[in-house]
Amino acid sequence: MKLFTYGSLMDTDIFTLVAGEEAVCAAATLNGYRRLAVAGEDYPGMIEAEGHCVEGQLYSGLSATALARLDEFEGECYRREVVSLICDGESIAAEAYVVRPQFHGILAEAEWDWAHFQREGKARFQQRYVGFNRHSQAD
Repeated sequence: MKLFTYGSLMDTDIFTLVAGEEAVCAAATLNGYRRLAVAGEDYPGMIEAEGHCVEGQLYSGLSATALARLDEFEGECYRREVVSLICDGESIAAEAYVVRPQFHGILAEAEWDWAHFQREGKARFQQRYVGFNRHSQAD
């Protein structure tokens, strides 16, 4: 299983704790989507948007257990969809968590900033996000 991540899960420390296992990752680009900040949070959401692209990480070799943990972590606002992205110059099919249409209202107009998350948001995210705390203590 291949999974494209574009927010907090791009951080391999967070990904490993949430998924419960390590996975091989590589930089990837998803065209036709836009990454926006979730209002009042340190993580983003992604929606289809012609003319935009999202840089992220492609994780490979995930188990069914890891996917179940990731699905629970992402919650009802997101659904896992098949997408076509570019990794190492090749088009690859993978899955990604996309904000469900009925939850588009949680998104701010501002683009989400990965560098800002690493500098300022990661520590807050790790302290505040209930889903992260529950999964990081699981097993």
